Amino acid sequence: MKHDNSTFRINLFLICVLMVSSLILYRLFVLSYIRHGAYARTSQAQKENINNVLARGNIYLEDISSGDLFLAATNKKFPLAYVVPAKADWTENIQTIENIASILQIDKDSIIKILEPKQNASKVLKRRLTSEEVEKLQSLELKGVGISYEMDRFYPGQKLAANTLGFLGYNQVGRSGQYGIEAFYNNELFGKTKEETDFARPSDVVLTIDKNIQVFVEDRLENILKTWNAEGGIIIVQDPQTGKILAMADRPSFDPNHYADFPISSFLNKSVQGIFEPGSSFKPITMAMGLDLGKITPQTTFTDTGSVEISGYKIKNFSERIFGTQTMSQVLEKSINTGAMFVQNLVGDDNFLNYLINMGFGQKTEVNLPGEVGGDITNLYSGRKINYLTASFGQGIAVTPIQLINAYSAIANGGKVMKPYVVDRIIKEGGAQEITKPEVISIPISEKTSAKLRSMLVSVVDNGFDKARIKGYDIAGKTGTAQIPDGKGGYVENEYIHNFLGFAPAFDPKFVVLIKMDRPKGITFAADSLSPTFREIAQFLINYYKIPPTRQ
Repeated sequence: MKHDNSTFRINLFLICVLMVSSLILYRLFVLSYIRHGAYARTSQAQKENINNVLARGNIYLEDISSGDLFLAATNKKFPLAYVVPAKADWTENIQTIENIASILQIDKDSIIKILEPKQNASKVLKRRLTSEEVEKLQSLELKGVGISYEMDRFYPGQKLAANTLGFLGYNQVGRSGQYGIEAFYNNELFGKTKEETDFARPSDVVLTIDKNIQVFVEDRLENILKTWNAEGGIIIVQDPQTGKILAMADRPSFDPNHYADFPISSFLNKSVQGIFEPGSSFKPITMAMGLDLGKITPQTTFTDTGSVEISGYKIKNFSERIFGTQTMSQVLEKSINTGAMFVQNLVGDDNFLNYLINMGFGQKTEVNLPGEVGGDITNLYSGRKINYLTASFGQGIAVTPIQLINAYSAIANGGKVMKPYVVDRIIKEGGAQEITKPEVISIPISEKTSAKLRSMLVSVVDNGFDKARIKGYDIAGKTGTAQIPDGKGGYVENEYIHNFLGFAPAFDPKFVVLIKMDRPKGITFAADSLSPTFREIAQFLINYYKIPPTRQ
């Protein structure tokens, strides 16, 4: 029995030794490999007199033309000026205080306030100094005044893709990503995981957004907003085959390097956080249903009398014109409201709602950006026929820009609703990569339906929007001029939202473009305001991708 007890104690001792050894080895592994980057940064910071260490991964835009990456968000060393009041022997010298205030371009009273308690602790005078400010301040050779450094977030592109990137701000516990990618991938960028919350292993995030396309569309967006004195706007470019977002521009915007200087409303990414009534750009969605159910063909005719009466309401064509007998292709070409209502009647209310849901409306797309909203198709659940009829031409329902372009991508790619995404890959500290794979969400319409509708949308551009045509190419597109709800059940007078959606080459699409402009002045129809900008963007992309002509 004594022998058994002795053996048990020895075995227990050996198990304890093994456990302790394993813990020590594991901790060494964590310190030497997993947290190596963080400690290296800390060591470097100490050498360079940096008083805080920001361990956060980079964010990159792509450059398809060269294969390079463009640094969109990184960490940078910034100089700051500080004072130790107890060591300053010039606190009664107003001229000296004014000199400091002049160099740093700050109020002298704020300096006096900092100096009043004669503390030994250092107090910050100003952050993010220019090299000129550093040089001039050091030339004063004042006791108690010094230059230190701190790491902070830096955005080399300034406003470029700002609403997609977001910024590094603060929350209740400290630094945290706010809005955009900085918020959505905050844990990955800081190196935190649910299982390993104490490990500092920042990841880099590579976006699907192409820097060259983004620069071009932001320039074009600025141009049309200035031309038409509009309140705001959006341009999105998407790869219809994968769901990848190639550009996402939003105005008004902000500079994430100086986010405190901008109103909070500027931080929203309205591509995913804003809703609007699409108007006539929704008619191809209704037409897709009729084609898919075999209720119509592009040549099916109906006779327009200029209006439809239901439940005591008279619903007219936007231009209040009477078009007479027209084909379904002509309904899209001439944007006839009554033609869309004709198709909705053939489709039926239940089918109409089911198609909308399957095409992604009334729900989030689950794009990897924070704060996404799901649009609003709730009035279709009321069962009122008039709501279905107005929805057929994009009135009385609200969509997000990302939903609408994603639905057009399904029309363009053969009928597949793809999950949109803005992150191409996440690069871990050891070099391992998490690559985003394209994902099919649903297939609401057949390839045959897609082909017919694409031909109809080509005829819309060929016969309707000469300003959107590009010689030698099949261009598909549709405009929308939508009224703005006044919040009281009616619409604001003489104010509109213009939008244009198009893709090319129509029968093998490489890109889909959405342009949206809010409240332009001095122009009524989107066909006139946005068609030229769409053509410029499409021509740029055709050249950029070196797409050969598709027609003589």
